[in-house]
Amino acid sequence: MTNTIPKLSDIPATYRKLQINHTRNKQQDHTALMDEVVNNFRYENCQNEYWNPEEFSLLYGTPLWEESSQHQRIILNHLYWVAYYSQIVSAEIATIFFNQTSAAGLYAYEDFRLICDTLDLESSQERTHINTFRTIAKQVEQALFGQFIFTYPMRGPFTETMVYADTNALKTWWKKIQLQYFGLISANNTFLACQYFTVRGVRTLNGKLVQHKLSNYYQKHPTQEAAPIPAKISYYHFLDESFHFNSSTIISHDVVTCLAPPTAFERLVANLGLWGCQRDHFHFSAAINGIFWYDPALYEKIYYVLRSPIFEMSYRDAREMMRRCFTEESEGLHRSFLTHQEAMASYQVYVEKLDYLWQRNREMSLMRNNSISRYLATQRRAFQKFEKGEDLGLYHAETQRRREGESFYYG
Repeated sequence: MTNTIPKLSDIPATYRKLQINHTRNKQQDHTALMDEVVNNFRYENCQNEYWNPEEFSLLYGTPLWEESSQHQRIILNHLYWVAYYSQIVSAEIATIFFNQTSAAGLYAYEDFRLICDTLDLESSQERTHINTFRTIAKQVEQALFGQFIFTYPMRGPFTETMVYADTNALKTWWKKIQLQYFGLISANNTFLACQYFTVRGVRTLNGKLVQHKLSNYYQKHPTQEAAPIPAKISYYHFLDESFHFNSSTIISHDVVTCLAPPTAFERLVANLGLWGCQRDHFHFSAAINGIFWYDPALYEKIYYVLRSPIFEMSYRDAREMMRRCFTEESEGLHRSFLTHQEAMASYQVYVEKLDYLWQRNREMSLMRNNSISRYLATQRRAFQKFEKGEDLGLYHAETQRRREGESFYYG
């Protein structure tokens, strides 16, 4: 049977876009610089200065931020960096895997090598990013807490991509099955292989909104050579990811138009994938602006931080501070909601010309349903449950350790 898919080289505009993006990414690859600076990272050398713009700090604009000392604010700034890039690690682990399954789905496309070479380069860069983020995060948390808080063991590509999600064992299992199935079918389907980059593009677009601002801290630093290493890494990462975003856009917007129109099944899978992305990005967080975490899943981690020697809060003070931060309006909450709205609007623009999408995906109607009032209602319900669980669990554990003469702040 004759392959009806045209050669990429017969579509000069698209082929040229791919060539330029791949060539420039190779020329401006920042992985060697990342490896160099992370090997020189010592937390004690930059522990007394900001790594991000001030507003990109853990719980910025909440009562905790307002009542913190300058030293505590700097640590909250560092913890934002650790938490934010811990989420990026999860996303990039999945990206490495789906880059390869999608490349397999493109084997049927003549001249597929250019796309596959692009994805190979990007996967190599992702591995460097992961190693860099984890190296710094582990060193920081070990120095601050003596254990890992936001850092987690390496994980496979079929785990929940959103690290702190509104999930349970059944949802996690079902998500794993869905990701495994998509990897299987997209490796043998050119349209779905291309469509994966629609989802990747949307997810990367969210990152670009925040990472551009993080990278500006280094770009505007008065003495770049003396800038803290994590700020340099934010800048290098943003530049790499800009090329990755270009790849996603070219494949999902240009290459896909050269294929036969999607079948009903292909449309269904593509739309379910984007609907799942909306579900992942439904929430916004008062704790960390720019990552769409489900804050009740963060309560225990924030409690550990407040009880640690950094803040030295009592059991009751920590609980009350959490109540104020998560169940009341604050500048930080409004900033995070604004980022959520900006992301939603940019997603709509990104997908508006993809005619195979459901209307509710083009309108991002699921994300649109969230609001500050809905967030606060969710937090108030969840915090009541957390307090009851804390009274029955963490409080008694703390009391027992005090009796045994041990310190307790991280469980």
